[in-house]
Amino acid sequence: MPVPDNPRARPAPLPRVIPADIPHSALDQNALRVISRLQREQHEAYLVGGCVRDLLLGRRPKDYDVATSATPRRVKSLFSNGRIIGRRFKLVHVTYGGQIVETATFRRAPQKSDEDGEDLLIVDDNEFGTAEEDARRRDFTINALFLNPYRHEILDYVDGLEDLEAGVLRTIGEPRVRMAEDPVRILRAVKFATRLGFRIEEGTWAAMIELAPELARSAKPRVLEELLRLLRSGTALGALRMMRACGALKVLLPEVDAFLGDRESADATVHERAESFWRLLEALDSDVHQGNLPSTAACVAVLFLRGIEREANVDSRTHASLGDPDPEHPSDKRLSAVAERRLEEFAVDYRLSRRDANKAARAISLQRRFTQPATKRFSPLMFARSEDFTEALELFRLRSLAWGQGWDVYEAWRERAREAGTATPEQLEQEKKRKRRRGRRRRRGGNRSDDSGAPEGLSGDE
Repeated sequence: MPVPDNPRARPAPLPRVIPADIPHSALDQNALRVISRLQREQHEAYLVGGCVRDLLLGRRPKDYDVATSATPRRVKSLFSNGRIIGRRFKLVHVTYGGQIVETATFRRAPQKSDEDGEDLLIVDDNEFGTAEEDARRRDFTINALFLNPYRHEILDYVDGLEDLEAGVLRTIGEPRVRMAEDPVRILRAVKFATRLGFRIEEGTWAAMIELAPELARSAKPRVLEELLRLLRSGTALGALRMMRACGALKVLLPEVDAFLGDRESADATVHERAESFWRLLEALDSDVHQGNLPSTAACVAVLFLRGIEREANVDSRTHASLGDPDPEHPSDKRLSAVAERRLEEFAVDYRLSRRDANKAARAISLQRRFTQPATKRFSPLMFARSEDFTEALELFRLRSLAWGQGWDVYEAWRERAREAGTATPEQLEQEKKRKRRRGRRRRRGGNRSDDSGAPEGLSGDE
């Protein structure tokens, strides 16, 4: 929940300098190498942003970013292992083996021209500035702290330490202006608030609600990147609930928002439907906490699974047809057709790769195979060796966690997958011979699904 603003005097231009007793052993050594070289060349250089925030919170940073007074060209000239990237925001990736130390030049807020009118959206962000200007152009106070690791000092221009200690998420400057400059900050606010357990300051929350429609103007690849981060954060349930509360979910994923229905509805089935979606996200969070990083296909499948099941009119547990069976449009084909169409639309809109969209659609279509009774037409061995098996089993695991049922079935399929991975050429050849014999019988007796149990068009062969 947002908290009331706490009006207080902002600091003078000179930063607050606070001693920071963070030993070098706790820091990334490659980031220290970058800072050391820049400082030896008489440039300002600090650790900045999320890594400083996480260090002060006692968390292990995932990445270490460097901010410096040196221009991208100057940084590139100092590091033969550096590469300039970006258009809207040019920076240098300094590479050590498989690790990248992101090194950015201090920037200031872009100067607006008369042609911009009242449009605050930032489309170019390459105006260099000072450390103070760089701090004040960042999104939230807790992300604008600098750490000088060689002087063991924190530089705070925006009272970020105070908000960090209070557990409050607050924009730097006028909240409405900062959100209008970059509406993706709404998703970042959701991410930090849910991941860190911080409260959102009242003015920041109000701006998130007001500016949520502006997310439609944001670059879709950036939005997709933030959505995937939320789904992999271990707090996806809280994040999507917060997105719905501020209106962002309705703008970015209107089909999901519509599936969840009216929160004030008196119809119990509406709430049951919504609960089935939230349970799936809760399962995803639990899986992340167990150390499993969900694939992109699994994340996308989780988002759309419940809506696809509803549109295809299949039972969400068994994927069997609801109502009168339609022999000309069996549930497998309906589910597959709806999944392919819905996910193709999403892929085009959000620039999701066709490969990930197809994997997500097939993972949904193949769910019924995991509980299909053994028959002469179904080869668990070939299904477990099929290209789509891994993502399909990943989704089945999440569905089992959500329902609290089917875990023994999942464990059995994991064992089958291990056995399939060690199958001998003789065993595979035997399965193929059995398939050819069945194929001849099918041609005499009519069309059926293939040996892998995949629906028509979703082959289970290698």
